[in-house]
Amino acid sequence: MLQRKQTVFLVLAFILTCVCLSLPIGTFMPQSMEAASVMFNLWIKLPDGTYNHSVWPMFMLLLMSCPVTLMAIFAYKNRKSQSRICLFSMLFMLAWYVAYAMFGFVFPSIDNASFLPSLVAALPLVNIILLIMARRSIIADEALVRAADRIR
Repeated sequence: MLQRKQTVFLVLAFILTCVCLSLPIGTFMPQSMEAASVMFNLWIKLPDGTYNHSVWPMFMLLLMSCPVTLMAIFAYKNRKSQSRICLFSMLFMLAWYVAYAMFGFVFPSIDNASFLPSLVAALPLVNIILLIMARRSIIADEALVRAADRIR
């Protein structure tokens, strides 16, 4: 299981998803001299120390992606379903970016504030790339197994 390169790609995608769940993904910089609000996947930490939980759907998308990626790791005996599960996990990441754009740029939670994305917000994009690489490797393995079956 772990000797296959797609498993390594899937494990890296799982780890990066967990990292993205726990780090700040952006900052709302106010126009005035007030302190900035920090946006996480589950909440926005306001300058007064309170939390605004209006961004929880982003957290749920990443949280649902974690077990799906784990399912893909452990579905190594059925390569067709493993490939489909990778595609499903990619859809969660794309949905996360849609929610990120909505909460950060379209519907900002803080009035008169500009949104500055964090470098951590690029981790789901890296996850998508890793999932694409894993899916291609899974499809190549399936083609190799089919070719070996034809030779017999």
